[in-house]
Amino acid sequence: MSTRGGAGKPLRADARRNREAVLAKAREIFDAGDFYDLRFDDFARLAGVGTGTLYRHFPTREALAEAVYHEEVATLCDRARELRATLPPAEALASFLRGMVGYLATYQGLARTLATLMATESGALAEGSRALEQVVADLVAAAVRDGTIRDDVGAGAVMMALHGIGAAHDRPNWRAEADDVITLVLDGLRRPSPGAHRRGNS
Repeated sequence: MSTRGGAGKPLRADARRNREAVLAKAREIFDAGDFYDLRFDDFARLAGVGTGTLYRHFPTREALAEAVYHEEVATLCDRARELRATLPPAEALASFLRGMVGYLATYQGLARTLATLMATESGALAEGSRALEQVVADLVAAAVRDGTIRDDVGAGAVMMALHGIGAAHDRPNWRAEADDVITLVLDGLRRPSPGAHRRGNS
């Protein structure tokens, strides 16, 4: 979570609290699907801060959206690193991917809006997408080095599967099907046992 203001200066405690209050409220509004329906000034009132405070931290609606996005990406990246540090590589990758489905299911409104933002040309949002793809790449690479998954499928294919899952959120059986897609991805990534190819050709 960023605690710096303009020119990289650390924020005072009260300014940090105000910024976090606006971000927390914006996140709630994102998840309710109302982020683009409210007047921008309404975010200040709902967060309990002055309008000047809102504009000082987030001069535009787009700046606020990007800040929420980066907060979410940072949380997901931290989770990936925690899993990588505490679980065997293949388990860490599986846990993260299944956790992503859980995240998309729990925060549907937020996830849909962020998916829409990710499709824009914003450099700041693209940077966040690259950060998320990097932690997925790190999980995949660790499992490749461990010898538990194949080495001919990159993180890009995994990210494409996650994007596809997010894009299909309106399907009536979305959660069950999303879990099935993750199972297919994990099964496809699993390194075949040494004798599997010979048995298949026998």
